Amino acid sequence: MPQTTAAKGVLVFFHGYKSSAALQMRHRALVEVAHAHGLAFAAVDGLNGTWSHPNAPGNFRDEKRFVGHVLDDLEARFGFTARNTLLGGFSQGASMAWYTLCQQGSRTAGAVTFSGVFWDPLPRPQDCVTDMPPIVHFHGTADRTFPLSGRAIGQEFHQGDAFKSMAIVRQRASCEMEVKKQIGDIACAVAPGCNRGEMALCIHGGGHQIQPDQLDAGLTELGF
Repeated sequence: MPQTTAAKGVLVFFHGYKSSAALQMRHRALVEVAHAHGLAFAAVDGLNGTWSHPNAPGNFRDEKRFVGHVLDDLEARFGFTARNTLLGGFSQGASMAWYTLCQQGSRTAGAVTFSGVFWDPLPRPQDCVTDMPPIVHFHGTADRTFPLSGRAIGQEFHQGDAFKSMAIVRQRASCEMEVKKQIGDIACAVAPGCNRGEMALCIHGGGHQIQPDQLDAGLTELGF
């Protein structure tokens, strides 16, 4: 929780592959960005350091049900609701955030994600809820771990394409044609006029990374 003010919302953050909620909570720069925006920071834990979202290599838990329990708990204990619950995630954790938005986006107010999207085969637009909230997604052209176009993981699994993933959620949310907009120090492709808010794809020249200043810019863009 923020130390100097009452929390006006919560950022629920999904860690990357082979990380954990405990390690995520030690990433104080991210926690401090959330606090600067008046948000509590909640890190959730993947089983065996991974996530069992659709088309993932692991299948250890019903993640949709798990996240539903997390959101129920945050509301029951702290009063956080769909009005002030945001999602964040890095790498495979970003994929978890995307699937959560697709499956139960009506329970959240928006998301800021980094270096991870849907996995192949990608969901169809009609597989996602119509009231998906706004998304600000950051991805690097030099990312070799989860490239913009995705990559094969072993013989059976494949990360998805960031542009195609964004096109799916934009179509489902009935967005208008994209325009260029500056978010932080990045020129982003932003689709306005969506059901609940804009969908922004922010491409930078970096690698597989999450930057606190980008989280800051993304939360500001979402209105928090």
